[in-house]
Amino acid sequence: MKIAFATNDLVHIDAHFGWARKIAVYDVTLDGYQFVETIEFSGDLKEDGNEDKLVPKIEALADCTLVYVSAIGGSAAARLIRKKVTPIKARSEDEEIDDVLNKLVLTLNGNPPPWLRKVLQQQSPAIHSLEDTLLSN
Repeated sequence: MKIAFATNDLVHIDAHFGWARKIAVYDVTLDGYQFVETIEFSGDLKEDGNEDKLVPKIEALADCTLVYVSAIGGSAAARLIRKKVTPIKARSEDEEIDDVLNKLVLTLNGNPPPWLRKVLQQQSPAIHSLEDTLLSN
């Protein structure tokens, strides 16, 4: 599954979703994770009330399962959820992407919490087979 991170430095989850100039995307499996791409955005991203700035970000994340952010507005969160992308607020702007990815791989190989199981069930058939593997362990 693909996981995205709103980031300023490609190391920390330190960007507000609407203001993020960079979103790092990783592919996460039971075996680990791999960097896929950095999606970059330009323009006046800090302009509050400009809902149009969200459209390219939401479209770019259409094949992601989760997006980690330092903060996100209610409208953006609702729009992501409607696209079956679950936003997750980082514990702090010091939280590192690698730490979250390592914990996520461990969680997938262990006993995923109910919210993650639900997210996995909403994904493609490949994810359903991943879910079946997780539940049979």
